[in-house]
Amino acid sequence: MSSTSLCVGVVAPLTGRLAPLGAPLSYTLRRLAPRLAYVRNGGRRHDVTIAVRDSRSDPDVARQAVRDLADTDRANVVLTMAGTRVLPAVTDTCETAGIPCVSTTFPWQAYLHTRGAGPGHRFRWTYHFAWGLDDIAAVFADLWELVDGRGAVGCLWNDGLQGGLLRHERYGFAPVTSPRGHTLVDLGAYREPADDFHAQVHRMRAHGADLITSAATATDLALFHRQAREAGLRPRLITCSRWLTYPHTPTSPAPGVRGELADAGVATLVYWSPGHPYRSSLDDTTCAALAHAYQQDTGAAWLQPLGLAHALLETAHHALAVADDPTERASVAAALDGAALDTIAGRLDWSRGPAPNIALLPLAGGQWQHGAEGPRLALVSNHAHTGVPLTGQLTPAR
Repeated sequence: MSSTSLCVGVVAPLTGRLAPLGAPLSYTLRRLAPRLAYVRNGGRRHDVTIAVRDSRSDPDVARQAVRDLADTDRANVVLTMAGTRVLPAVTDTCETAGIPCVSTTFPWQAYLHTRGAGPGHRFRWTYHFAWGLDDIAAVFADLWELVDGRGAVGCLWNDGLQGGLLRHERYGFAPVTSPRGHTLVDLGAYREPADDFHAQVHRMRAHGADLITSAATATDLALFHRQAREAGLRPRLITCSRWLTYPHTPTSPAPGVRGELADAGVATLVYWSPGHPYRSSLDDTTCAALAHAYQQDTGAAWLQPLGLAHALLETAHHALAVADDPTERASVAAALDGAALDTIAGRLDWSRGPAPNIALLPLAGGQWQHGAEGPRLALVSNHAHTGVPLTGQLTPAR
């Protein structure tokens, strides 16, 4: 049996504002290095090298990173976790270069929209797994209803891509939440980073909105909450996605900000946690064991992207193991198309949609609450993901 060498390329934000996504990816690469050293495909063993390029959280750097992986490292597949500008830069460059790519951490509608594609478009080389904006809306509506929230919901959305998609008449929150009896009140677009939310607070008062939903940074959300409280307003619940899905962000490193948001009763989406009932297809590690190992090895709290980073590597290994010819990029892309595998992030099935090139992950609802060692993310709603056990009860703001 002969051996040939394969390469898995990784574009990771090791530095810059998206570095919190790079940290769990770097950790999983180190942890799984022995498992990723080779892959068996049929009767052949292929040695595998891992080539990591830092995107520096910059789309132009990310594009060059893909070109370097394609031309210099001869990568057979590229993996990435990134934000609203960097991820499309990686995936579009992979599509142009003809190199298979798997990405995550981005709602699938946003993944398509930022690339100028509609839900029916089929890419040849690039594949993605995540959740939808409609899934976020459904989980947030579940959370609002846990506090008997059927009235006005104030929408604190920015003037950028996130805000535009959340307002979208097809992709956004209204098509999901309005049929459930919720009235969305747009509090007015703002530019990030914000320095004043008095206009939004005024609209909150005018419309009697005591529930707030947002996709703000932690710092901006804390400023809004502070100014609302100074105006005598006390939101019963704030639901927020994006950076609030995990505590360590480049815009809110201060424990005081996180503690303030815990007092505000901020709830968020949960796509991965130590309580998720999954195991790694590479080493049989459970979610709980992976989170514990991360905390022991790094001294930092577990992060939701940790499970997705691990699943990225599982997906690459799977594609190289089942491709008709893993040395050919087109064969690896064909292996991803319609792939279905069980990972530590759950079952990924590209044959089921909801759109071509997309595998869907379910969501649960969580809330930041005070714990013995600081704010903890309690799972408080599992209506859309009953396999995940609840670890707390939703508590309205104090």
